[in-house]
Amino acid sequence: MSVEKIYWDSDAFIAHLQNEPGKAEQCAGTLERARKGEVLIVTSALTLAEVLWMRGNPPVPKDKAEIVQKFFRRSFIRVVNVDRKISERAQVLVWNHSIKPKDAIHVATAELHGLSILETFDKGLIRKSETVGNPLIVIREPQAPIQGKLL
Repeated sequence: MSVEKIYWDSDAFIAHLQNEPGKAEQCAGTLERARKGEVLIVTSALTLAEVLWMRGNPPVPKDKAEIVQKFFRRSFIRVVNVDRKISERAQVLVWNHSIKPKDAIHVATAELHGLSILETFDKGLIRKSETVGNPLIVIREPQAPIQGKLL
């Protein structure tokens, strides 16, 4: 069985870590699949800092540092570095697609690591779905757990 790779931006991690109503339940679907070994969640090293304090949200308190750090060390999460190639691709995304710089880092990371799905709750970024990337990246909200069917 091949493992599906899905990119998560900071917004998805924050929804899970802050247990945001409605959003955390959606994140559970991807996380459940990841725990089963069906999905590898990929994110940028930028996310490690960005999740601590996103605009419009309270900062994650320092007493939660160990919890946050351990979470990102889980075997089903792959953190990739921001390098010059990603940063330069992000510049192009800002100039040509009007994507905000931090979001552009996330999109460029997904693109340059060959990922076709990026999950986020950022509505502006979701509107860019299937307009960026080569091949085009589907940008969507995390998918809620699949409910079992009754027989």
